[in-house]
Amino acid sequence: MTEFLELEIDTPRVEDGAAIWRIARDSEVLDLNSSYSYLLWCRDFAATSVVARGAGGEPIGFVTGYVRPERPEALVVWQVAVDRAHRGRGLAGVLLDALTAKVTAAGTVREIETTVTPDNTASDRLFASYAERHGASLTREVLFDGALFPDEGTAHEPEVLYRISHVPAA
Repeated sequence: MTEFLELEIDTPRVEDGAAIWRIARDSEVLDLNSSYSYLLWCRDFAATSVVARGAGGEPIGFVTGYVRPERPEALVVWQVAVDRAHRGRGLAGVLLDALTAKVTAAGTVREIETTVTPDNTASDRLFASYAERHGASLTREVLFDGALFPDEGTAHEPEVLYRISHVPAA
């Protein structure tokens, strides 16, 4: 992994919402939510999300997540994205490690859940390497079949649930 000069891993702020939305949009693989939802995310789920800031403090990557209300031991990783200019250097893994260290330090989270579409090989590699790096178990199963999505004019791939168990505490 390449070292990142002048990199800061931080808690997102509402002011970061627009930049995070742009990074998600420009990823060309994430389901893009409304810009409003990214503002809300930075306000309401900042404690379970992280942002990477490059030189000048501008966001260059993020991981958003939330703790499942019915399963407080499970952190759901909602989205992971890195600005195009900073991809390919392991920043997504650094962000995922930082987020899990942050939430496991609080004491309840011991499992990560996320969904990945079958065509998203970068996310598959990210979560598989995370599990391997931390000696955690990874299981996969279809959570939402593609036919459940109401998107007009496009077929949606199934969303495969990745469950990483036995996440070590920070």
